Amino acid sequence: MKVDSAGLRVLTRAECIQLLASTPLGRIVFTDRALPAIQPVNYVLDGDDLVIRTGSGSKLASAVRDTIVALEADAFDPDGRTGWSVTVVGQARAVREAHEVSRLAHLPLAPWTSRSPGSPEAQDHYIVLPIEQVSGRRVDTHP
Repeated sequence: MKVDSAGLRVLTRAECIQLLASTPLGRIVFTDRALPAIQPVNYVLDGDDLVIRTGSGSKLASAVRDTIVALEADAFDPDGRTGWSVTVVGQARAVREAHEVSRLAHLPLAPWTSRSPGSPEAQDHYIVLPIEQVSGRRVDTHP
């Protein structure tokens, strides 16, 4: 078992991916007008990719087209003082091809917020984030 300098257990790539698959919510970190921005997103694991569904007119859809972003997901039990955190870094891409949009539409990934029908935001837009770099840590209870 590998431990970092803070005493946290370092997770393997396989453990990180397993934990990413266990929760549908994370925070995506991107650049918005030259400043760092963080936004909660729901996602689903699709092979070695994370897929995010958003509105086509959203700030997120515009900001992450073909850019390097990070996504962090975690789970913590404050009472038990246990938990984990996983971070993915990769080049996000907007899905533009109709056949891929159709395939992704069948993934178990519902919009997180309700949108008005007919609004530009109501149109589905998919962002794919390949798991290029992944790291994770686990906080375990110590006797």
